[in-house]
Amino acid sequence: MSDWSQESGDTGAAETAAWSGSEGARAFAALEAATDWLLGYPFVFRALSRRIGAGAVLVDYGCGPGKVAGHAARLLGARVVGVDTSPEMLALARASGTGAAEYHLVEDGRVAGLADGCADAVMCSHVLASLPTQEAVLAVFTEIRRLLRPGGPFVLLATDPACGGVEYASLRIGDDPGAVYEPGQELTVRLRRTDGSWQEVRNHAWPVALLPALLERAGFRDVVQQHPTVEEAREVADPALVRSRPWTAERARPPLVVTTALAD
Repeated sequence: MSDWSQESGDTGAAETAAWSGSEGARAFAALEAATDWLLGYPFVFRALSRRIGAGAVLVDYGCGPGKVAGHAARLLGARVVGVDTSPEMLALARASGTGAAEYHLVEDGRVAGLADGCADAVMCSHVLASLPTQEAVLAVFTEIRRLLRPGGPFVLLATDPACGGVEYASLRIGDDPGAVYEPGQELTVRLRRTDGSWQEVRNHAWPVALLPALLERAGFRDVVQQHPTVEEAREVADPALVRSRPWTAERARPPLVVTTALAD
């Protein structure tokens, strides 16, 4: 879960609370995330399915309200453990009965109650956006490496800040097409809610080309990155979602990156 702070503006986006607190948790749960369900999560699940089997322990680092964790549990047959920095998010996830086996709080950068090497795999979606410094990114990667057994896969989903200024089905990254962002630089992201309105939040840009070196520093190897496309999504995403709209912007410039790596 990204602990984004709210950004106000005159674009007509809905003014809602930040993700922190119970109100923020409910606001986060109300995001549509159509682009993620087309070009993001199905590819995360596919990458995991190639390396883990039924009953494997899968940690969802930054699980938020637990929707993705629950889907992974049903699809992969894994024992999914959700972890997050927000007690309110974890409370919402527990109450929703998504299907994850258990939930743990991240306290002072460490997941409470989980031992070294306890996970067969880890997935992490859109957490980097909340991290302002390279040191913070490296700390998250290092904690994820602690949780993984040697050889275990880590699958990371992130937006590509190079795809700025384009309105996708459920998000817009920054306002200026062609803008180049420095690592950790703040930018505004618009996210579509299930009622059709837009919410503006503050993000931090992390150019995806920087991630492999940081992962290697944290103890990972065999790093591979993919920009999933709409054509590839026909094989893995919900067919009804694929048919639901033309996905014009997503076809022109896919905005999501899936990074996979193995624990040394």
